[in-house]
Amino acid sequence: MALVVICGQPCSGKSTTAACLAEALGESESKPTVRIIDESSLHLDRNQSYANMTAEKNLRGVLRSEVDRSLTRDSIIIVDSLNSIKGYRYELWCLARAAGIRYCVVYCDVEVSHCRKWNEDRKEKDEDAYDEMIFEDLVRRFEKPDRRNRWDSPLFELWPSKNGIQKSAPAILDAALYLTKKVDSKTKDVKVLQPTIATQNARFSEANSLYEMDRATQEVINAIVEAQSQAVGVPVNGVSLGQGLPTVKLSRTVALPELRRLRRTFIKLTGQSSLSGPPPPSDADSAKRMFVDYLNRELES
Repeated sequence: MALVVICGQPCSGKSTTAACLAEALGESESKPTVRIIDESSLHLDRNQSYANMTAEKNLRGVLRSEVDRSLTRDSIIIVDSLNSIKGYRYELWCLARAAGIRYCVVYCDVEVSHCRKWNEDRKEKDEDAYDEMIFEDLVRRFEKPDRRNRWDSPLFELWPSKNGIQKSAPAILDAALYLTKKVDSKTKDVKVLQPTIATQNARFSEANSLYEMDRATQEVINAIVEAQSQAVGVPVNGVSLGQGLPTVKLSRTVALPELRRLRRTFIKLTGQSSLSGPPPPSDADSAKRMFVDYLNRELES
């Protein structure tokens, strides 16, 4: 349905903003399913995650992977993290585009002096806070969002140090309306990102065929391994997969590593051919027929 990127300096009120937005969305007429993805939800310590460039890169990778797994057309995902690098926001925008959903950025615009004070207040209260060196490094490298960039648009801005953060804040209400407004042919103020040809095929394959392809080919591999393990010392000429399905023809014993390699190659080739031709089969039996035909050709040669 939508991806929301919360953006701001460290200790600028992002988590409070994410919580207020989630609450506002929950009170909307459509009442969508909302999930907040942040460091704490993945059991990651903020200081360890930003201790060096390698750790920070790993953190972004973990967050991005979790976002990619969570995106659907029926839920709203809120990414509550620094999201301070414009290249990373572009990557998140690409995920939203590939999923064919709405996207927006909510920016907490707070002066660094206020962020620094709020960080110190957290330390005094023994709450999660940034180490001083990490805080200053993150502040120095922060890249402010620009609504002229497609990956920063639409941009909803809040000023927590001036106006506080409430679910009734204009920016939060505007964002909630943007995310839940019904879209039809006449709607012009809401943009649903459209996948490119490449991402659309990839998403179609993943959503409709990849699971069946993966499961079906693994069942074929399991059947071959089981047949060979039961026929110890006796050559297996063929492996039956059931009524209506072709037989796997074997002229020799095929080791599991070779079977796995053939399976990976088959899935890769099927995905590549779907970009210029019909999509991969979306039912298990069709996938098994294609895979058995491929195995018989490869093992015969």
